[in-house]
Amino acid sequence: MPASLVHSSEVAILSRVLESDKPTMPAAAARALLALDFNQADKDHMRQLSAKAREGTLSPQEQAEIDSYERVGHFLDLIQSKARCSLKAGRGTNGKARTG
Repeated sequence: MPASLVHSSEVAILSRVLESDKPTMPAAAARALLALDFNQADKDHMRQLSAKAREGTLSPQEQAEIDSYERVGHFLDLIQSKARCSLKAGRGTNGKARTG
């Protein structure tokens, strides 16, 4: 894939917007974002789609679905990375919140 496409993918753009390596998120927001996950029905559906993908039997609509799940998963990864970074930066080496 050409470098220009890699840097302009949704994930690359969101990563730059979120600045996921900068610990700027309030702790309460970080904890709330870390609690986000796909529900069980979506997880089951993703497993079914993945099995069909391994078999090479995905329809075009199913391929679009799996692509959408992948993009949402990448987005969750990015915001949760920022959340973890923010929580880690707010703690000292002994695991207690820094006081100043």
